[in-house]
Amino acid sequence: MSPVRGPGAGMRRVAVVIGASQLVVYGCTYYLPAVLAAPAAADLGVSRAALLGAFSWALLVAGIGAPIVGRRIDRAGGRGVLAASCAIMAAGLVLLALAHGLAVWYAGWIVLGAGMALGLYDAAFATIGVLFGHDSGRAIMGVTLIAGFASSVFWPLGTALEASWGWRGMLLAYAALLLAINMPAMLLGVPAGVAHQREGRGAGADERPVANPGRALALLAIFFTLRWLITSGIAVLILRLLEGRGLSAAQAVTVAAMLGPGQVLGRVVEWSLAGRLSLFTRARAGALLMPCAGLLLLLPGVVPAGAFALLYGMSNGILTINRGTLPMALFGRAGYAQRLGWLATPALLAQAAAPPLAAMLLASVATRGTILVAVLLGLTAALVLALLGRAAGLRQAAPGATEMSPHRPAR
Repeated sequence: MSPVRGPGAGMRRVAVVIGASQLVVYGCTYYLPAVLAAPAAADLGVSRAALLGAFSWALLVAGIGAPIVGRRIDRAGGRGVLAASCAIMAAGLVLLALAHGLAVWYAGWIVLGAGMALGLYDAAFATIGVLFGHDSGRAIMGVTLIAGFASSVFWPLGTALEASWGWRGMLLAYAALLLAINMPAMLLGVPAGVAHQREGRGAGADERPVANPGRALALLAIFFTLRWLITSGIAVLILRLLEGRGLSAAQAVTVAAMLGPGQVLGRVVEWSLAGRLSLFTRARAGALLMPCAGLLLLLPGVVPAGAFALLYGMSNGILTINRGTLPMALFGRAGYAQRLGWLATPALLAQAAAPPLAAMLLASVATRGTILVAVLLGLTAALVLALLGRAAGLRQAAPGATEMSPHRPAR
């Protein structure tokens, strides 16, 4: 396939292919423990906590490998990396299916962690960024819109497969899906190489460094690390937090199910406002939605809890897009993929540490105190983002502008 040289049908095709692939790989890895933990723990005769600890190891492996993967994508593009991720994830799933004890179980998750470093959002965004440069924002939005349904598709699919074929059969089916569909899709549907470097204008010819780039990069890393710490902590506590605020078990499940639609709604809002508000304005709004949502959860009743789920989901949806678009806007195309890898490392480490930290926090300060801590962390993240704007020398774009670089008008 010839390289993609600009926006248009080629970009839409790549966004659909990578978006569909991300839906599958997230369903087969990141959202796997929710379906797998209970039946596997019962079969292996170990605690769920022991099994879920392996998932934290996978995130640690992914965090360590992310900068190496980014550097590879910067040099040669992401098609081979994304295709290889499918094979490695499939190997990890097969190892899990063969496990009869914790040693092989942990080995399987370590292999899955390597595949996750090669194949989750950061690698996908990096692939798009080196292909389309400053035009990549809408493709990244498209990818997240499609992949946002991963839990909605794979939680019921995994439950059905586990009921019919057992948890080992479910894992083997997932491995076959990655090898038979995802890998060929990456090889056939994603252009090879680094397309923007093949354009007549050299890569980075129109770049200007942000003011205080080192400080800007550090602040961006702190921002995403705080937000992913919050997200992972809430993910493991959401039902207990909702029940702690007086909801019944059934109400808590219903409210928690609204997080997914909230994320998709946030991405749709981000998409619709892209031509009216600057990227940084949209990012700040997304950051502030989280503490606002947390304050609503302090109010009694199902309605405030539902509003919390929608607003919090919207915040996560918007900031997932910002993981790809903000680094491009601030630092440009040169070194974009490796920079995403460096930013991913502390965020993934925070995700790995969040579940035990969140459990200890809930045991220490109860539901209301845990929510207040989350709100304070969310406000801190929003403040860091405001400081980032000052460090980077960002200006506000007029309505109608689509800002992907703080120092030049959109093309």
